[in-house]
Amino acid sequence: MPAPFFFNDRLKTKIFLLAVVPFLAAIASIGIGVRQQATSLAQTQHATMQAAYLSSKEIELRHYVELATSAIAPLYAPDEAAASGAASGATRAPADDAARQRAALAVLQKMDFGPDGYFFVYDMHGRSLMHPREPGLVGHDLWNLRDPQGSLTIQQLVTAAQHGGGYVRYMWHRPSTGKLAPKLGYVVALPRWGWMVGTGIYLDDVDSTLAHIDERASANIERTLQWLGVIALAGVGVFALGALVLNVSEYRSTDAKLKRLAQQVVESQEQERARLSRELHDGISQMLVSAKLLLESALARFERGESRVPAAEASLSTGLTRLSDTLREVRRISHALRPAMLDDLGLAAALEQLTRELADESDMAFGFTQTGEGSANALPHAAPLPDAVNTVLFRIAQEALTNIVKHAQARRAMLTLDIARDGVTLAIADNGRGFDVAQAQADPRAGMGLRNMRERLEPLGGQLSISSRPGHTILTAWVPIQAHSATSQNATQKPIETP
Repeated sequence: MPAPFFFNDRLKTKIFLLAVVPFLAAIASIGIGVRQQATSLAQTQHATMQAAYLSSKEIELRHYVELATSAIAPLYAPDEAAASGAASGATRAPADDAARQRAALAVLQKMDFGPDGYFFVYDMHGRSLMHPREPGLVGHDLWNLRDPQGSLTIQQLVTAAQHGGGYVRYMWHRPSTGKLAPKLGYVVALPRWGWMVGTGIYLDDVDSTLAHIDERASANIERTLQWLGVIALAGVGVFALGALVLNVSEYRSTDAKLKRLAQQVVESQEQERARLSRELHDGISQMLVSAKLLLESALARFERGESRVPAAEASLSTGLTRLSDTLREVRRISHALRPAMLDDLGLAAALEQLTRELADESDMAFGFTQTGEGSANALPHAAPLPDAVNTVLFRIAQEALTNIVKHAQARRAMLTLDIARDGVTLAIADNGRGFDVAQAQADPRAGMGLRNMRERLEPLGGQLSISSRPGHTILTAWVPIQAHSATSQNATQKPIETP
């Protein structure tokens, strides 16, 4: 039987893998595809948001610069007197133009938009004319100023202004932190004064906003993958649960089949033993008895005859002795296979005979007592015990008493058979050395007899209990009377399906 079961287990494992592996492969493929698509979408979203955000900031910077130039426009634009003087060939006084420039610088210095939003003014040669956040730079030539990347910052700003205004990215100290930060500047030129006016915003705010958006996108991707993982685990759990339920169901079915098969094997063994016992008793034993009678008759004739042959008489006597021993051995084997008394007179008589035989063969004292209602082998209503119950309890008694004789080192043993309405109880007690019940049941070699007893009782719904200590060991086997009939019929009639 192990080979089919092993093959069945391998087949179930392959079926389980064929179900789980494609499912996990599909989930993994979906996860990879979702991650790639989500990552591509996040990158596209990042680029789109960055472009839109920078575009809005560029428009905002242009509006700021337009607002600043509008604020100084009255000072920068020539007045009517200057216009008429220009028409007559006169020019504006330098002192008056310088005053207007100072007033324009004062207006721009007061204009800001937050701690990091301000306007700056340079001339076209890179000299700082006004810087509200870093007044120490005013008056210095910064034409060759380079940022940490080596770019000529002021030259780039001047070039953008000379081309009609433009945007420039560069590194500059952020006033609120005092650290270098990327900055986007927008500058325009005031050609008549030779100025470059501009402002800018620091891009680390933009970068932090975009980074926050990227974090949320990454979190959404991870959450989606986690859900896919949960779905995959749930799917595997469903497969595993289904396989477990199937295995448990098949295990129970197989276990029931094995129990029925074991019961049929036991019944077949008992039937074969009964047949062999009958053949030995009714066939070989009778022939041996007949041969013994013939030899005894021949020996008697020799003894009555006038001419006696002592050698022949001695040979016949020896043959008769050996034939008698053989006859006793055949009867013993026949009785050991299945005592005829068990079928003819019942369980109580067979147990009593068993104790007498063991007492004769050993130096122990055996006792037998029957309690309960009815006769020695009768139920309360004079119904005989079923053959299955008789056989099981007799074999248990036989196994237990044999173990007591061989291993218990006891001086006496007692059997008690109690027949009640709901069941039959067989108790076997001895005063031997005892044993560790748990260890004996766990040991596959030492506990073989106990397991055989339990296996015999299980199909009948019986129970086996053992209590042992030095000087007192008692084994109790109980079999229900009502439940065993259906069990015996099922075990006998229901066919065994080979898995």
